[in-house]
Amino acid sequence: MSAKPPAAPGKSSSQPVTSKSESEDINAFLQAAKRVTPRAAGSGRLIFAMDATMSRQPTWDRACQLQGEMFQEAGSIGGLEIQLVYFRGFGECAASKWVSDGKALGGLMSRIDCRGGHTQIRKVLTHAIKETRRKKVQAMVYVGDCMEEDVDELCAQAGELGLLGVPAFIFQEGHEPVAEQAFREIARLTNGAFCRFDTASARQLGELLRAVAAYAAGGMAALSDMDDRGGAGARLLLQQLR
Repeated sequence: MSAKPPAAPGKSSSQPVTSKSESEDINAFLQAAKRVTPRAAGSGRLIFAMDATMSRQPTWDRACQLQGEMFQEAGSIGGLEIQLVYFRGFGECAASKWVSDGKALGGLMSRIDCRGGHTQIRKVLTHAIKETRRKKVQAMVYVGDCMEEDVDELCAQAGELGLLGVPAFIFQEGHEPVAEQAFREIARLTNGAFCRFDTASARQLGELLRAVAAYAAGGMAALSDMDDRGGAGARLLLQQLR
């Protein structure tokens, strides 16, 4: 089914339409992250989805580095399977196998290059719904910079994902206002969280990503261990959970 275009699509550099500060976004992220219920060892599942269209090329290497660090953190803890999902080009949307080896996922991601094309967020949400109906998915992380689809259709899919108990943690790269509105609503409907992802906040958001992976894999014990090793993201998350 083809989606009708949104009222004002695009990949502009406009300022955000909301007045929320990035610090408030991070606090909201932490509040939502604490609702992710840790599973028994070996059973947690996390979908990591990303936009690999050409608009993300300028910061792609840095984003891949942070995302790869999250995979490695999850792999070092154990008890968490991650599936990588990405879209790019003309209708290309692919998903990896479920793996617990963070290095393998990081290596796979390093081989993905950006290609021109429109966003395919609806396919990502549909995939997450199908996967969790097959076997429970604990959370979904999505990293992207724009949205070129029918927002109502995306919200319908997000609402269904929310009913299945899968929170979506949405990271927006840049300040595109149409995307921000859609991403915030997807996060709200799934009981997840929205956070902006840019050069200034990349380090902190990378730490938060690793902390969520640690908590999803091993609960409070894994977070405490990460905190002992100096993980700032773990410390922030622990403050919210205690």
